[in-house]
Amino acid sequence: MPAQQVVYVERGALLQEAIEAAGIPLALPCGGQGRCGRCIVVVQEGQVRRRSVARLTPQEVEQGYALACQTLVEGDLVVYVPPQEERIVRLEVGLAAEKEAPEVVVCEHEQAPWVAKCHLKVDPPSLADNTTDFERLQRELVRQHGITGLVASLPIMRKLAGALRAEDWEVTAVVEKGTWASSQGPPRLVDIRPGDTTEHTLGLAIDIGTTTNVVYLVDLQSKALLGRASAYNGQISCGEDVISRIIYSQRPGGLEHLQQLVLNTLNGLIDELLAAHGASPEDVYFATVAGNPTMIHLFLGLDPRHIRLEPHIPTVNHPPPVRAGELGLRIHPEATVDCLPGVGAYVGADITAGVLRSRMSEEEPITLFIDVGTNGELVLGNKDWLISCACSAGPAFEGSGVVSGMRATVGAIQEVWINPQTFEPTYETIGNAPPKGICGSGMISLLGEMFITGVIDKSGHVNRSLDTPRVREGPGGGEYVVAWAAETEDKKRDIVLTEVDIQNLLRAKAAIYAGMNVLATSVGLELEDIERILIGGAFGKYIDIEKAIEIGLLPDMPWDRFAYLGNTSVQGAYLCLLCPEHRAMVREIASKMTYLELSADNSFMNAFTSALFLPHTDLEQFPSVREKLRNVERLGGS
Repeated sequence: MPAQQVVYVERGALLQEAIEAAGIPLALPCGGQGRCGRCIVVVQEGQVRRRSVARLTPQEVEQGYALACQTLVEGDLVVYVPPQEERIVRLEVGLAAEKEAPEVVVCEHEQAPWVAKCHLKVDPPSLADNTTDFERLQRELVRQHGITGLVASLPIMRKLAGALRAEDWEVTAVVEKGTWASSQGPPRLVDIRPGDTTEHTLGLAIDIGTTTNVVYLVDLQSKALLGRASAYNGQISCGEDVISRIIYSQRPGGLEHLQQLVLNTLNGLIDELLAAHGASPEDVYFATVAGNPTMIHLFLGLDPRHIRLEPHIPTVNHPPPVRAGELGLRIHPEATVDCLPGVGAYVGADITAGVLRSRMSEEEPITLFIDVGTNGELVLGNKDWLISCACSAGPAFEGSGVVSGMRATVGAIQEVWINPQTFEPTYETIGNAPPKGICGSGMISLLGEMFITGVIDKSGHVNRSLDTPRVREGPGGGEYVVAWAAETEDKKRDIVLTEVDIQNLLRAKAAIYAGMNVLATSVGLELEDIERILIGGAFGKYIDIEKAIEIGLLPDMPWDRFAYLGNTSVQGAYLCLLCPEHRAMVREIASKMTYLELSADNSFMNAFTSALFLPHTDLEQFPSVREKLRNVERLGGS
């Protein structure tokens, strides 16, 4: 219920398996490990056996609530599955009309695009000229377009004879001019189109994020961005972080299921973009793809298990190009799908693409590039050297593992202010809608305000002595009420931040700040030696610098040293799609970047432990926060 689907399973099967068999969506943010409590269902009739009741109160268990991933079928059941969060698609086609311009970066190089359409009039064969069809095509490409050494795959060769004769020897040859690594390699025949059909030479830049997938549709001839679309990665239903998805991939059929989920998401976005522009999948001839190593492995159907296991070795850092038809990506089956190179187990193509976009590898200033998301990836360096690491921040800033946490969609609380005298909050939601929960930027804002106003102490414990109903004892200890149930969209539950939530957030911010310290120390620098900090990632642009400094997520530096770059992963993929020179540059970035494995660095745990407080055990590292605390104390005393 409420879908009224009937399904048959063996006794002892998981409720999760029955729900999946019924074709009903079910979120498994922790990959079915029973940790997150998001797959709650209600057993209305029948008997089940609960292996775990984590995050369920005794009263909820008595009312029939159960975790689908931890509950076994004991007989005939009637189960209510609450509606799941909808797949949200953001499609932008009329780009000039958008309030917020899309993230477009300019290619200054004048190189020819990867793919070109060449209109040809081919002399038909005769007894006097019995040259083969393919050699005849090669000859005309040299004569009319200066393209030599053409090669072709068997599927294209099979259609060549019929295509030439059906069009009376006037065709358009779609030619990929270079190889995936450089512009020097044999040109490849991708397709034969009828007559003079040189329009619609399209390509895709794709970012496979752990949370969100983004697709750019690009005109390869003009280099214009035609439109972009984004949606939640369908794999979220099997785990909200990479570790949960790696664990899920080891189930029977798990890897294939995860690959199909991400392909379904991407194909849906591609279909919408092409329909908006009156184009067909056969018009798309090239795609560049960025993503973290786990996402790339799952996209290609590669077993990711060894990324998680020590010594953390991926199957490949520099994947060879594949054809779209091999993957099931819904574009021209002969189109090249080029996954950009990564560096290590947790620093992937999303980061090398981001460094390319940031241009830090071409410039002199010592720069720290940060991509804050499900993981926190960091790159430090300049044009002479680059060193990187990844911090296991966990998905707290993505809304997972937090009682009232949610992703950044309409209704999410994204900013909070607390009155230091009354401790009453004022908040702002995305879309100015009634609140549903708190997203990552809202958590950073709320945590900073709670600390500065004394609602919590430096260790994250709630001050229960405050004279306000906002502070109370909850099932998991002290908690602060941000919005009463009557204010919320569903009118059912208060939106709160609990001490358990705060500890999750402290661990996430501590991992990122400790990673910065260890990275700087490893090359003989202090954090104050960093000349600029560039923040990438879709989530990064929503971070309030002031609040991030207050909680110790970012170092205490002048605000003018920080800059937002937006989704640098897709921007870098876009640059590599525009020209082969940028593609060669990102390969060079990956080759020269040193990868520091923090799990093998003893100093990381010391730095992490020191950062588990607000903003840090050493308040001298945060002079601006120290001054704010003094001001609040003076205000309270007056």
